[in-house]
Amino acid sequence: QVQLVESGGGLVQAGGSLRLSCVASGFNLNGYIMNWYRQTPGNERELVAVISGDGGSSRYLPSVKGRFAASRDGFKNTVDLQMNNLKPEDTARYYCNLNIGKDRYWGQGTQVTVTV
Repeated sequence: QVQLVESGGGLVQAGGSLRLSCVASGFNLNGYIMNWYRQTPGNERELVAVISGDGGSSRYLPSVKGRFAASRDGFKNTVDLQMNNLKPEDTARYYCNLNIGKDRYWGQGTQVTVTV
């Protein structure tokens, strides 16, 4: 059974940094595209970052490009999201996501709150 667990969220002042991590159990993430989403109350989840199966390429929501960087560690079976120069509008619950065929897997999310 695939399980994803995010960690690393917290409260940070604007301009600060956080590093989110998503660890998988029950499944080897190597070779699979991984996604980071975020969601604020009353809104749909927003795709923030996508990292290729080998970690060689990634793409980002325009508003976070240049500030966020996704990476992955095949040995640890993790995917990370380094978030720098955080802004109050980055406040959200962040989720990692794995899609296998028609199946969608999500973690429980980790809350990021950025204060002015």
